Amino acid sequence: MSETPDATPAGATRAPLARHGIQRSPSPLAQILTVLGAMVAVVAVSVGAVGAFYVWDAAQALDRNSVSIGEESLPPSIGEIEGGVNLLVVGTDSCEGANAELSKACKAGTTAGERNDVTMLVHISDKPRRVTVISFPRDMIVPIPSCPTGDGGSYSAMSAQMLNSSYMYGGLACSVLTIEELTGVDIQYAASIRWTGVINMSDAIGGVDVCVADDIKDKHTGLKLKKGNHTLVGKQALQFLRIRHGIGDGSDLGRISNQQQFMSSMVRKLQSDGVLANPAVLFNLATTAVAQVQSKQLVLSDTLTNPQRMVQIAMAVKSVPYKDIVFVQYPTVYAPGGGRVLPVTQAATVLFDALEENKEIKLTGSASQGYGVEVVGEAEQPDPSSTASPSATGTPTKSPTPSGTSTPKPTETAVDLPTQIAGQTAADVTCTQAQR
Repeated sequence: MSETPDATPAGATRAPLARHGIQRSPSPLAQILTVLGAMVAVVAVSVGAVGAFYVWDAAQALDRNSVSIGEESLPPSIGEIEGGVNLLVVGTDSCEGANAELSKACKAGTTAGERNDVTMLVHISDKPRRVTVISFPRDMIVPIPSCPTGDGGSYSAMSAQMLNSSYMYGGLACSVLTIEELTGVDIQYAASIRWTGVINMSDAIGGVDVCVADDIKDKHTGLKLKKGNHTLVGKQALQFLRIRHGIGDGSDLGRISNQQQFMSSMVRKLQSDGVLANPAVLFNLATTAVAQVQSKQLVLSDTLTNPQRMVQIAMAVKSVPYKDIVFVQYPTVYAPGGGRVLPVTQAATVLFDALEENKEIKLTGSASQGYGVEVVGEAEQPDPSSTASPSATGTPTKSPTPSGTSTPKPTETAVDLPTQIAGQTAADVTCTQAQR
């Protein structure tokens, strides 16, 4: 442990990161990419022949099942969102309904409540557009602020609790408030997804390709994979996202990097495999997303239920280069005795300052704080002209190449992140490592 974590003063705040241009009331697309994928799906569906009715029906379903985290006026028009976006996405461990069959603890009756096992903050910068996804360890000890109970009351604040207890105490709104207090970032949008929701959404996009450097086996999730490449769908995709025993150092830190491999691969699939140019796939994705909301497997904040807003956010991220989509782990050190981790706020400040100033960031640390993955190659960015215009059958066709040359952009000096911050870009091809 090269650095002692410094405490974040209670009530300390940071200037909001690149807030969007729509005025707010003064009152207070796996996981993340499934949400962003649903947003992109709404883009395609909204311009199709069945778009008008579908978007209206979807809006009603989304609005009826939303969670309030603040107020926001409706977007005035369809177009790329102005300014930046901060979106919190959490994955929860509910034992309700079909979810119970996916967990040994649920079936054994040894767990209660619903926790945020996965917590990710998605920051989409103002122009130039960049996407940074910050994963927060579930076992990190943090202050939890006073959170609303949902019936007009409030829970008492707590000074030191595991992050994953925030959802159990106060649901999605409490997880938002907890991350806001930890980072000082203003979060405008939020979503949570349960296990069955992850399964259904991964099926809707046709599976995700992953790489395994060694044979892995985990009795807790039931996942067994041989060394090599695999296309994961359904329950197996969920098992891959949940696995921690049997990979890396067996901790949640290794699991985070495993999830980042999955999300990076999903980004590449969405951009290069014709998913975004295939109306049938997009419609299925959007339909599945709305169905997950109606069955309460996917919960959205009230600020995210407006289809126009989804379109605006999707338009801001659909063409971001691989190198500018960065997945990082919030920096931590192990607490005395191990098992829990503590935030290293000094290193985190470098990251959030760079995001606030919309500067390019450069990873200098390893791909994983928990030795969960290794970088084995670099993905080639797809040619935008090959997927720009879908044909009537949904097959990508090449668009004309514009004449002339663009004006070279001035060279930007990237911010080197501290080595305590692990992660990868969407350009990095990584493989999961067995536990050592």
